[in-house]
Amino acid sequence: MTLTCARAVHNAQSLGLERLDAQMLLLHALGRAPHDRAWLLAHGDDALPATAQALLETLVQRRLSGEPLAYLTGFKEFYGLTLAVDARVLDPRPDTETLVDWALDALRGQTNARVVDLGTGSGAIALALKHAQPDWQVQAVDLSTEALAVAQANAQRLQLDVQFLQGSWLQGLTGRFDAIVSNPPYIVEGDPHLPALQHEPALALASGPDGLDAIRAIVASAPAHLVPGGWLLLEHGYDQAVPVRQLLESAGFVRVQSRCDLAGIERCSGGQIPAH
Repeated sequence: MTLTCARAVHNAQSLGLERLDAQMLLLHALGRAPHDRAWLLAHGDDALPATAQALLETLVQRRLSGEPLAYLTGFKEFYGLTLAVDARVLDPRPDTETLVDWALDALRGQTNARVVDLGTGSGAIALALKHAQPDWQVQAVDLSTEALAVAQANAQRLQLDVQFLQGSWLQGLTGRFDAIVSNPPYIVEGDPHLPALQHEPALALASGPDGLDAIRAIVASAPAHLVPGGWLLLEHGYDQAVPVRQLLESAGFVRVQSRCDLAGIERCSGGQIPAH
């Protein structure tokens, strides 16, 4: 039976998909731009080509199995940039834009600032910072060579000059930075939510019995890599702000504080190396 575009969206919703997801997958199946939802509304009675219908059915089933929408469409909007993403990298979350905002605030007015993004994945944070502050020297590190390939391709397509390095956190980096930013793995090993994230790279998700192993490693090594007055800014889990602030204070950071995401949850914590 030939489906119309409107009926295809309705059918996907009846299977449990959110309307926006259904529309995005239909646009992708039709080879149309993701911003073209107005076209869908105007062409709801158009017949869906058989090839597009078959592709949509496959995409809907994959989405229902928990695969991120970004992996199915191949892109994700982040801080005004369109990033190519796939299963080699974590699906960038809107909450992470809080970290970008904070870094831009912390170094407001500084020209030629040196910033490094640890565990860059798709390059989202590093590229957003470079796009907002073209005069900054931005580096990005990831242990995964596959993730770096995705990030480098994004940088080339967006024509943003970020230096990418393969390695573990701050190991091997030279010089000192005005800010170190990171959205590291922070989920507790064995967390019941992990199966729902099975499509995303495990290396980018879990971090020890309390989820803080990566953050501990970064906090311990960051002071030696920051200029006086430099900032360390970290994303973490919804219930980790207090222990992360304690780690920062124990490592000698001052002005230790947390910032909330759009839902009002303390999503990022950071501090400053004393200026003198």
